[in-house]
Amino acid sequence: MKVSTITEAMIRTMVDRFYAQVRRDDVLSGVFNASLDGRWEPHLDRMVAFWTKVLMGTGEFQSDVFGKHMALQGIEQKHFSRWLMLFEQTVNDIYSPDDAQIVMEVANRIARSLRYGYFREHATLQIHETTI
Repeated sequence: MKVSTITEAMIRTMVDRFYAQVRRDDVLSGVFNASLDGRWEPHLDRMVAFWTKVLMGTGEFQSDVFGKHMALQGIEQKHFSRWLMLFEQTVNDIYSPDDAQIVMEVANRIARSLRYGYFREHATLQIHETTI
């Protein structure tokens, strides 16, 4: 998918703002900090590369995203809802409503896939309905 109004600079802003919130969040910080302690900067760069590839169709990002997430311990349903809520707030602050909707459609697809991987539950509805 290519979204011409989204730039790499916007993606960098989204990633930096979002993960700054995650690092302070009561629900998410424990899981993320346990996994990324001392490795936050490389992770942020990888997330910029990931979202650039997904949203703009550019870059060389390659990774087993699903497998890496399945290796995380302590993931619960509440983590998905909280992740999407914070992510949507960040996205709505940065992008136009049309672009925010596109970004959130991708985020919800990813969350549904990972949720199925963790809990083997078919997600028939979005985990967090967008308010766009």
